[in-house]
Amino acid sequence: MVRRLSAPVSAGLLLAALLPLAACGGGAKDRPKADLAASKVTTIGVNAYLWRASLDTLSFMPMVQTDSNGGVIVTDWYANPSSPGERMKLTVSILDQDLRADAVRVAASRQVNQGGQWVDAPVKAATTQKLEEIILTKARDLRRMAIAG
Repeated sequence: MVRRLSAPVSAGLLLAALLPLAACGGGAKDRPKADLAASKVTTIGVNAYLWRASLDTLSFMPMVQTDSNGGVIVTDWYANPSSPGERMKLTVSILDQDLRADAVRVAASRQVNQGGQWVDAPVKAATTQKLEEIILTKARDLRRMAIAG
């Protein structure tokens, strides 16, 4: 059974909840302006440009886990339609709040289908390096666009 409060009681509770917030600032002119292009971002645990660029880069793959506070993106297995006998799984780790080249790491797993069984296969180092470069380039572009407005 749901118990409803009367309108005056509801309004009083809402006013009591919001009243302390009214004293939290002297207006917009007293607040510092936000720097959209700051290298450190505190609304999530990692650099927002690297995070967005990573999600954009991997958007074609099914996601298993996305943790913006820990900076981890894990994809599910993805097989390119042009080569269905091979599949990849990626983990992207964002390691810092700064937009730096060493703040993003990509780890990849690759499997090939042999006789109906998926068998682990080596991943070329150039594959993960290329993905890291793509993510960094997108992150820098996002930052440039934020500066330009």
